[in-house]
Amino acid sequence: MREVRGTANRILLGLTGAVLLGTGGAVLLGGLDLPAAWHLGLPGGWPWTAPGDVLVPARTRTRWTDSGWWWPAVIAALAVLVLLLLWWLLAQFRRHRLPEVLVDSGDGEGAVVRGRALEDVLAAETVALEGVDRAGVVLTGRRTAPRLRAVLLLAPHADPGTVVLRLSGEAVARARRSAGLDRLPAHVRLRARGHRAERVS
Repeated sequence: MREVRGTANRILLGLTGAVLLGTGGAVLLGGLDLPAAWHLGLPGGWPWTAPGDVLVPARTRTRWTDSGWWWPAVIAALAVLVLLLLWWLLAQFRRHRLPEVLVDSGDGEGAVVRGRALEDVLAAETVALEGVDRAGVVLTGRRTAPRLRAVLLLAPHADPGTVVLRLSGEAVARARRSAGLDRLPAHVRLRARGHRAERVS
C-alpha cells in the first residue's frame, strides 16, 4: 500500500509540476516579450505572446456568468477539488496496516501470513513479558519488508530497558525467524501510568 501511495504521489506531483512549469514558462515568455526579441516563430493562436496579453480574456471569463447554472457549477467544482485535496493530504498521515506478510518457506514458492494474525501473536507474546500490562502492535511497510510499531503500557515496577531488550530478543526475534525475514525494524512507544510516553526505536 505504501508503494502504491508513493507512486501515486510522485505521478501527481510530477504532473502538477509539469503543468505549472509549462504554464509559467509560456506566461513568462509573453510577459518579457521574448518572442519578438528572439524572433520566435510561434504558431498562430499561441497564447500570451505579448506583454499586454492577459491570462484569461474578459470574453472567456464572462461567457457563462449570466447563466443560472454557472455559479453553482463553479462552487460545486471547487468544493470537490478542495475535498479531494484534503483527502489526499490526510492520506499522507494515515498509517496503513499491512494486510499480509510474505514468508520464505524455503521451497522458492513462499507463503502468505495474515498481518492481523502476526500482530495478535506478537501482542500476546509481548503482554506475556514481565512488566508489560497491555500491548498494541501494528505491522506497516511492505509485505516483504514489514515494520513493527508497538505501544506498551508498563506496570509501575517495570524497568523500560529490560522490557525493550526482552521484546527485541524474544518476541520480535521469534517473529522475524518464523517469517524468514532478515530484519524486522521496530518502533516502540512506552507508556507508564501517570507518565508521558517514551519512544524507543
